[in-house]
Amino acid sequence: MADQIPLYPVRSAAAVAAANRKRAAYYNAAGPGPGAARHSRYQLEDESAHLDEMPLMMSEEGFENDEGDYHTLPRARVTQRRRGLEWFVCGGWRLLCASCCDWLINICQRKKELKARTVWLGCPEKCEEKHPRNSIKNQKYNVFTFIPGVLYEQFKFFLNLYFLVVSCSQFVPALKIGYLYTYWAPLGFVLTVIIMREAVDEFRRFQRDKEVNAQLYSKLTVRGQVQVKSSDIQVGDLIIVEKNQRIPSDMVFLRTSEKAGSCFIRTDQLDGETDWKLKVAVSCTQRLPALGDLFSINAYVYAQKPQLDIHSFEGTFTREDSDPPIHESLSIENTLWASTVVASGTVIGVVIYTGKETRSVMNTSNPKNKVGLLDLELNQLTKALFLALVALSVVMVTLQGFVGPWYRNLFRFLLLFSYIIPISLRVNLDMGKAAYGWMIMKDENIPGTVVRTSTIPEELGRLVYLLTDKTGTLTRNEMIFKRLHLGTVSYGTDTMDEIQSHLSSSYSQMHSQAAGNNASSPPPRKGPSSAPKVRKSVSSRIHEAVKAIALCHNVTPVYESWAGVTGETEVAEADRDFSDENRTYQASSPDEVALVQWTESVGLTLVSRDLACMQLKTPGGQILTFRILQMFPFTSESKRMGVIVRDESTAEITFYMKGADVAMSSIVQYNDWLEEECGNMAREGLRTLVVAKRSLTEEQYQDFESRYSQAKLSLHDRTLKVAAVVESLEREMELLCLTGVEDQLQADVRPTLEMLRNAGIKIWMLTGDKLETATCIAKSSHLVSRAQDIHVFRQVTSRGEAHLELNALRRRQDCALVISGDSLEVCLKYYEHELVELACQCPAVVCCRCSPTQKARIVTLLQQHTGRRTCAIGDGGNDVSMIQAADCGIGIEGKEGKQASLAADFSITQFRHLGRLLVVHGRNSYKRSAALGQLVMHRGLVISTMQAVFSSVFYFASVPLYQGFLMVGYATVYTMFPVFSLVLDQDVKPEMAMLYPELYKDLTKGRSLSFKTFLIWVLISVYQGGILMYGALLLFESEFVHVVAISFTALILTELLMVALTVRTWHWLMVLAEFLSLGCYVASLIFLNEYFGNGCRRASSGAFLDVAFITTLTFLWKVSAITVVSCLPLYLLKYLKRKLSPPSYCKLAS
Repeated sequence: MADQIPLYPVRSAAAVAAANRKRAAYYNAAGPGPGAARHSRYQLEDESAHLDEMPLMMSEEGFENDEGDYHTLPRARVTQRRRGLEWFVCGGWRLLCASCCDWLINICQRKKELKARTVWLGCPEKCEEKHPRNSIKNQKYNVFTFIPGVLYEQFKFFLNLYFLVVSCSQFVPALKIGYLYTYWAPLGFVLTVIIMREAVDEFRRFQRDKEVNAQLYSKLTVRGQVQVKSSDIQVGDLIIVEKNQRIPSDMVFLRTSEKAGSCFIRTDQLDGETDWKLKVAVSCTQRLPALGDLFSINAYVYAQKPQLDIHSFEGTFTREDSDPPIHESLSIENTLWASTVVASGTVIGVVIYTGKETRSVMNTSNPKNKVGLLDLELNQLTKALFLALVALSVVMVTLQGFVGPWYRNLFRFLLLFSYIIPISLRVNLDMGKAAYGWMIMKDENIPGTVVRTSTIPEELGRLVYLLTDKTGTLTRNEMIFKRLHLGTVSYGTDTMDEIQSHLSSSYSQMHSQAAGNNASSPPPRKGPSSAPKVRKSVSSRIHEAVKAIALCHNVTPVYESWAGVTGETEVAEADRDFSDENRTYQASSPDEVALVQWTESVGLTLVSRDLACMQLKTPGGQILTFRILQMFPFTSESKRMGVIVRDESTAEITFYMKGADVAMSSIVQYNDWLEEECGNMAREGLRTLVVAKRSLTEEQYQDFESRYSQAKLSLHDRTLKVAAVVESLEREMELLCLTGVEDQLQADVRPTLEMLRNAGIKIWMLTGDKLETATCIAKSSHLVSRAQDIHVFRQVTSRGEAHLELNALRRRQDCALVISGDSLEVCLKYYEHELVELACQCPAVVCCRCSPTQKARIVTLLQQHTGRRTCAIGDGGNDVSMIQAADCGIGIEGKEGKQASLAADFSITQFRHLGRLLVVHGRNSYKRSAALGQLVMHRGLVISTMQAVFSSVFYFASVPLYQGFLMVGYATVYTMFPVFSLVLDQDVKPEMAMLYPELYKDLTKGRSLSFKTFLIWVLISVYQGGILMYGALLLFESEFVHVVAISFTALILTELLMVALTVRTWHWLMVLAEFLSLGCYVASLIFLNEYFGNGCRRASSGAFLDVAFITTLTFLWKVSAITVVSCLPLYLLKYLKRKLSPPSYCKLAS
């Protein structure tokens, strides 16, 4: 019986059938393309397929619930939550504290609910609600919160808080151990440096904000134009923005000086793309005769509530004073978002969102104070040392027998042993960080590198995830046309002259035929019937292909020399255009620009374009005019774009279309070469586009236009109906050619990515670009190796679809993941943990169509779910949130400006510099700081051990062994220089670290500074402290008055030898530091002999050191003997370890 029990949830036959129908309906909706093939993957006939369909974190019954029910389903039923005391101890108290704090913050700072709004043109006073000021504020503090805020950020760490408490205790006479300056001077020095550094950074941020907020703009009023500051702009104002001026707030585009009624804007600081975007003015206001007429109409804009999405907008424009009222739909192409720049003409817009409600500010996260992992680890070790300090003090009081005011003695012991946690630890580490920053900026191999956050250089050596932008970071965003394939013949860069000659002969032949036809009577149009015979020649096929490429696009030629002139006639402008050498092309995609530039290079030039027509210039100089009848823009769903044009000379109507091969393969006529050639080009890293055409008769076009107009006016399912009408044209199209365009990568991107991969760093690419482009760059940059498969995550909109896609990803092994921002949002809503877990197992991840906020959220998710250190690198304003959210943010100074560079922790000039920054400087910074921190703690532990031995010998008296200057000198002039010289140490040369990036992998495990290495140093300290003190007491029993000088001398020599034992590569400054410290100590023995009397004797008689005694041979050999016994065993152990189990860097160095 037991064998017959199913292993999956028992469900009724009806329930299983219903679930299967839902899955079948979902995958059948994909049509005959890849979705249909994928449907077979989800068939449930066999047992294994059914088990694959088992849910990730919910029962399968969940699929039978309505979408609204998904919110009520528990996130996890597998693991049972811990309750009671166990839950509270294992982190529950943190959750409770965080919840209380969040509740208090929400009570104190209730966020205003964002609502849709009605904005009257030029009438800010009519606004029903109060909107935020249009000011930019990047400061972290104000005048009142600066000092408290900075002090809180410092004293929230246990290390600093401990120093503060110890220093304050010295104001109590009964607890006073030494001089106040021995405690307050180091703490005051650290705080002063930090406050000054924060003040300088805050003042710079204030200056930048003030400069932006004070920019002047022209505001249109009833009385004319007035100048207003950016911070004084209100919702409803009519603002005039000149060419190359930053748009100060989110606006609806009303008018432009461009006759076409459209303009270009640069959005590089918003979405990271350097391509210009075409924006269209509201037709109702663009048609007004004069600018002042905007105040003579009674009109308003209804705008949706402020939201994050920079790629969408819904609104309406209504003019009430006309009969009937004019209603015009507004979309993303009618908007001008803040932080974009006007690239052509002068624009007038009505302000709809200001300040923190603008898209750019909503997509920018607040900067956080970054703390390095090394600092957090040292903070944990400090807590362990504090527990050891308390335990030792309790033991001493217990051995005293709790006599007298034992609690006072306990506090005195706590202060006596307080050097267990050395106050110089923070000073040394901060100075070390500053030294690492200076070394990075002075490295000639990475010129122009700037360290903007000097507190986290060690983070560069602990990175596991690198999240990189695409445009301007991995690529130059410069497209070059590389390949044209016609099916039977292929043309590359070296054979483009053949295309030019074919095209020239084809157009000259057509021109001569046209001239002959003009001399006689014009012939009837028989294009379609004679076409098959003409296409047999290569020249005709090239001619058709090049003409299709020159017409099927959204590119506009721009002429700088006459951009501001609007009074010339169309003919005069055209005459001037064709001879103007300053022609540049602008489009929303650099691929399109590359294609049009290529057609120009082979002789067919796009010379003019507006919303209604295009003009081409042939190799012979003739002008061909084409009327634009319909435009079908590219969308991520359709993966193609099309245009219907009418040739003015022949009246032929042609439908041209180009798109990705996956979308076009089912549209074009049968062929046997397209799929193979697309694969070949993709392997070369080229971005492919399939170009096709279809000739239409006048009747066919009129029929299509009527159906298309009806579909666009429908109120329900408008998008689906429009797509269905367009698809009726996309049948049996004639395949013309396949194009290959290369996106130029930054210098040395491939070897840099390979080096980082070998270093154990996982690389994720987050881009705002479309899926096909991102996939191409991932291949060409070798982010995804040629042997790896790519899993493209299907577009999902519901929980059920996300569940099935995640199961599909779970079945794939060792494949790179490509996912879009929309699908990512759905998956994170329902299956956050599962998605991150599966994505982390992929060798590479590409996220396309990511908003700035999504980029930052991905970084945060990786930090929360993996606990690993993340690094984000980008070059545009849209990367700022990601850079600030990462543990280590790196900005590149590039074409997109300096916004990312200024917001980053480190700024570099080229992506290839990242390799050296991480594997050389990051590695050295971490290993040096780990050695420096542990040696400084060892220094405090040794002297505390000696104090414990001294107190136990003298009947557990709470009397200090060393007083005054000795304690300050021990941590400064006597040992500071040799210990600090460890910032110059290196285990391998930079060239070796670059050659073997695998050395970097060890750092992520944190073996240089761990509880294991810490315990080893504790044992060393206890051994050396015991030997030094007991040795001094045993060997100098008769001269007990000299025990301070003897033990202290042996202590200094031991510390100098321990530095020498730690050093792996000697530098001349290290040798100098050793001898300088030794010289300083010898001089102090002679000139400061009053400090070297015995602690107990000094309290009564004030004994002084006999200078003659330290020059005797007895003193020298006994001190040497104690020092040798404390250090020689450690040298022997280190020698044996290197011989028997050498570390990896030793093998390479040898």
